[in-house]
Amino acid sequence: MKKLLFGAIVLCFMSACNSDNIANQTQESTDAANSLSVTASKRFCPSEEMRKEALQKDPALRQRVADIEANAERFANNLKLGKVLADGSVEIPVVVNVLYNTAAENVSDARIAEQIAVLNADYSGTNSDVSKIPTEFQAVKSGDVAVKFRLVNTIRKSTTKTSWSATDRANNTMKKASTGGIDATNPTNYFNLWIVGRMPSTQGEILGYATFPESAGLWNDGVVIAAPFFGKTGASSPFNLGRTATHEVGHYLGLRHIWGDANCGNDLIADTPTQTRDNAGKPTYPLYNTCGGVQRSVMFMNYMDYVDDAAMFMFSAGQKTKMQSVVASSGPRTGLRVL
Repeated sequence: MKKLLFGAIVLCFMSACNSDNIANQTQESTDAANSLSVTASKRFCPSEEMRKEALQKDPALRQRVADIEANAERFANNLKLGKVLADGSVEIPVVVNVLYNTAAENVSDARIAEQIAVLNADYSGTNSDVSKIPTEFQAVKSGDVAVKFRLVNTIRKSTTKTSWSATDRANNTMKKASTGGIDATNPTNYFNLWIVGRMPSTQGEILGYATFPESAGLWNDGVVIAAPFFGKTGASSPFNLGRTATHEVGHYLGLRHIWGDANCGNDLIADTPTQTRDNAGKPTYPLYNTCGGVQRSVMFMNYMDYVDDAAMFMFSAGQKTKMQSVVASSGPRTGLRVL
């Protein structure tokens, strides 16, 4: 078990992953028929690396991170004292921004609805594979995170870009109309999700990346997902169950990678076992890549690890509390609350 290290949070994070919009177009062919041929052998999410770079450049952003973690600790304490309604759900309004070069990248309304349904199932603990959670972790499973997602708009725009480079990602080209992207819709009050074509990198295909709560309300706030790994129908195996969005939204709501992006690192969640590194593929339970000589399985089936979509199916109770603190009335993403 790991202890929260809020006093050292800044150091922890330093080491960590006009518009010519065309609204609601109808695709002439199905996603399955137009599925992209892009594949990825391993999950790769650079959210923490991009965050680290941003934090290095901006002392004010580092202070916001420290404040967010302190608020999370206060929220957890207040929850224990009964000061927060445990069943108070927050419904987040979602704007999906689709930037497409090919018909396959112009994902259909049905596929977008499919992805929203996956998010709602995974975050409510009603996903069809929740029964696979090992007995060892049943006591610390999140159950209903009390965060729901509601699609409010889909914005589509064609692009000449056939791929989105590291420079595009660093500059968030897809998030600015002035650079051929789509401007975020009021990121204080709406969760913006951009769907783009492939995002190649030196480490392989990037499935998606996200901003963290310290970016709440900024012009670049939101999640980017490569079209081949969005939703289920026509998506690229083994990342074809919609869990890339589940993982990236976890970052958006304040969660770090479960291994803390370091050997035996700290994800600042007390009930997730410490593990030496990320896990990939479809591990077999129990898996003992543990730290400190503790003989227990790691929680590789957690949504914040790097395993295949079919191998991840849970959040922990501590992760639930963290996410609730972010969307609480006192949290950094309070603007997302639909009253």
